[in-house]
Amino acid sequence: MARLLQSAFNQGAVLTRQATLTAGNAFDRLFRAASLVQAGQTPFETLYSDGLVSLRYYPPLAEERIEFDDTVIPVNRRSHRTPIVIVPPLAVNMLIYDLFPQRSLVRYLRARGFEVYLIDWGIPTRAHSHYDLQTYVAELLPQYLDRVRQHSGEQEISLHGWSLGGMFTLFYAALSRDQHIRNAVVLGSPIDSHASGLMGLMYQGFSGVAERVRRYTGFRLHDLQPHWFHTPGWLNTIGFKLTNPIGSIMGYWELVVRLGDREFVTSHATTSAFLDRMVAYPGGVIQDTVVRVWIDNSLSRGEIQIGDDVARLENVNANLFALAGDSDTMVTPAAARRVMDLVSSKDKTFRVVPGGHMGILAGSQAPRASWVELADWLAARSD
Repeated sequence: MARLLQSAFNQGAVLTRQATLTAGNAFDRLFRAASLVQAGQTPFETLYSDGLVSLRYYPPLAEERIEFDDTVIPVNRRSHRTPIVIVPPLAVNMLIYDLFPQRSLVRYLRARGFEVYLIDWGIPTRAHSHYDLQTYVAELLPQYLDRVRQHSGEQEISLHGWSLGGMFTLFYAALSRDQHIRNAVVLGSPIDSHASGLMGLMYQGFSGVAERVRRYTGFRLHDLQPHWFHTPGWLNTIGFKLTNPIGSIMGYWELVVRLGDREFVTSHATTSAFLDRMVAYPGGVIQDTVVRVWIDNSLSRGEIQIGDDVARLENVNANLFALAGDSDTMVTPAAARRVMDLVSSKDKTFRVVPGGHMGILAGSQAPRASWVELADWLAARSD
């Protein structure tokens, strides 16, 4: 009898501790989520800011070794000659590039011996609604790349662009014919948007409707004021989650089920800090992207209008490393692969890796699936 009572007492104590832990985790996730977030811990210097857009530089790491994907790797104290500039897409906040201390792209690249810069596009307001592709590709990006060159002392640079950032990278290289872009890394960028699975079929349908409207009415989407298309951050958050609604719902269900797991709760809070803090899209960019990338699918023919100029992908001759996600519903491998047929690069590589649109950049599989190969590829072409 004494043993039974002791066993019941021990089991009750365990259940009490678990209930207390679960309740504490639930309270922290609901009311103190910021204290759980692990993102944004890698130190950086802001070299320049115009009040909206800023340029970051990640100095050498203080540690001799860093934790990386459940292992420890040494920090390379010898810097590769060619610096890398991360060109983010719009709408996202910069936490995605420094999501976890053990899963941080900027931290990993710095540890591998690269001089790392990042262009933070900031948080556009309605006052920036007139910003379009020309603003970012032909005005802002050249200015900030000049500042990278001034700071690094190097003319040749590598560009790393995910999603729209990859398109910015290609557009800039094509439009400017900058022969000092040595390497271009492009992840999840739609070159043939009409080939992007179900979304591609939807774009094709819109294309047919748009063509009839133009023919019979003369109406153009660019006839409207760009501020009508300004998309607030909260709407971008909803839109991104709707690309995988089941996954979004299951993520919160798993949180409920695993509230007793502090590590999981912390991971969920960190990922949500990125997803739930997306920023606005300027209306002019929405107009240009919807018409020229989605509806007209100009890039599949190797060119796109940027302001009054035309950027031709045949002008891109930098070494190219392109990635697509095998489960990316926004930009399928078929949509991304088209770049290989259109650029003039002699050294070009295309890979399909595990993950969705966000996963190929910063998902749990990204470090082993792409970061290591990417860093090896760059290292061989950066000295």
